[in-house]
Amino acid sequence: MKKNEPVSVTFMLLGVTFCVCLILANLLATKQIQFGPLNLTTGVLVFPISYVVNDCITEVWGYRRAKLIIWTGFVMNFAFVLLAWLADLIPGAPYWTNQEGFHALFGLAPRVALASFAAFLVGSLLNAYVMSRMKIHDKGRRFSLRAIASTVAGELADSLIFFPIALGGIVPKENLVLMIISQVAIKTAYEVVILPITIRVVAWLKKTEGLDTYDDDITYSLI
Repeated sequence: MKKNEPVSVTFMLLGVTFCVCLILANLLATKQIQFGPLNLTTGVLVFPISYVVNDCITEVWGYRRAKLIIWTGFVMNFAFVLLAWLADLIPGAPYWTNQEGFHALFGLAPRVALASFAAFLVGSLLNAYVMSRMKIHDKGRRFSLRAIASTVAGELADSLIFFPIALGGIVPKENLVLMIISQVAIKTAYEVVILPITIRVVAWLKKTEGLDTYDDDITYSLI
């Protein structure tokens, strides 16, 4: 983003939504659920929304703005996890008896935190990259295809990084593979279900903002 370049209220609200979704996903991931034969966390309810927001920002404002939001989300999420970890370390008052529950919610293990941060960065940046490159290739057509394809690429990278780092050596390999496939399938299905809404939101954003960015002249740097 260029210096002194104005930021719209809509862009700011999407950025806030993106950051909140990431933090919520960390909190909700502490609860395990079963969906048919699949074992999931309730983080699956909110984390895919960050990919929808990523798609909207990349489609309307381009890769650079998406990258700005991704790094902002990373910093906010890191700050949340760090402060929660510090709060968990501070001894509670003598009359306070909920340390076990607090630790279960906020005591994210360093290994899991590392896996989460690495997976988020790679998955989100890859999602934005695929979205941007496909838009140029297709000359702005087939939004639905690139929204789904970018989500598959991003979620696959996210799962391939997160599960081996966080659970490697703890969960059997065959179960890890099943978990990776399940996460990608369910989150992609989420994207497909919500796609009609995403299409309308993107169309409204383009009309309201007067933007439809093509990343013809940029370098796809990570920072």
